[in-house]
Amino acid sequence: MTPWSHGPTDRPRPDRIRALIRAGEWRGPTTGLAAGYCQANLLVLPAAVADDFERFCRMNPGPCPLIERLAPGSPVPVHSAPDADLRTDLPRYRRYDGNGFSESTDLNAWWRDDAVAFLMGCSFTFEEALVRAGLTLRHQDEGRNVSMYRTRRPTTAAGPFEGPMVVSMRPFAESDVAKVVALTAPYRQAHGAPVHCGDPAELGITDLARPEWGDAVSIRAGEVPVFWACGVTSQVAVERALRTGACSWALSHAPGHMFITDLPTAADP
Repeated sequence: MTPWSHGPTDRPRPDRIRALIRAGEWRGPTTGLAAGYCQANLLVLPAAVADDFERFCRMNPGPCPLIERLAPGSPVPVHSAPDADLRTDLPRYRRYDGNGFSESTDLNAWWRDDAVAFLMGCSFTFEEALVRAGLTLRHQDEGRNVSMYRTRRPTTAAGPFEGPMVVSMRPFAESDVAKVVALTAPYRQAHGAPVHCGDPAELGITDLARPEWGDAVSIRAGEVPVFWACGVTSQVAVERALRTGACSWALSHAPGHMFITDLPTAADP
């Protein structure tokens, strides 16, 4: 349950939702929030490796569709939400270093003058189109975060950044799969069409009940798991760069806890 209405005539503006997040009134996943506006993955890196990471995004636009790159030291996404602050306006964050990660509800203590922030599209953006079409999103229905899995599909390396693709999964009735593909394909800045529908073993996923990120959801008789490229791919690529010593630290959203932009939801032309 959110602290604001989801009614079609009473949709809160993104700035209002960001203000509530900043005040600590919402710390959960952002699926279903701010219908009509794009959501985004956040990744913040040292300026020394920022060009390599931008190249990684350009070479892997499916999992990492780049929306905006900010100037070094700036937390203000002037293109996506010019009154926002990326240090405070997401419900939960992660900080990565060579020892793993820790979580926080803001980035104030971790922000640096050489911090370069990237915003990448998120599949939460196209969920409104699925709901409008009368389709049920199981993670929303069950009050859970979306399921996310590491696959064996490689990404294209750029500098120190490489690794397997991560996918999000939503189950749908087999008869609805073609509709789901058609509805999401135009949203290329939000990962676009699914990368796979059906047997998870073809992606190297062995157990849908044990996602690496997010929560498991129920899959009912007659339903097919549908998989989309996921922005957590960028975090996996950064973990490798940290292990090799090419990158000393990184900041990100916690999986499922996205940045809500002022950009209207729309299929790409």
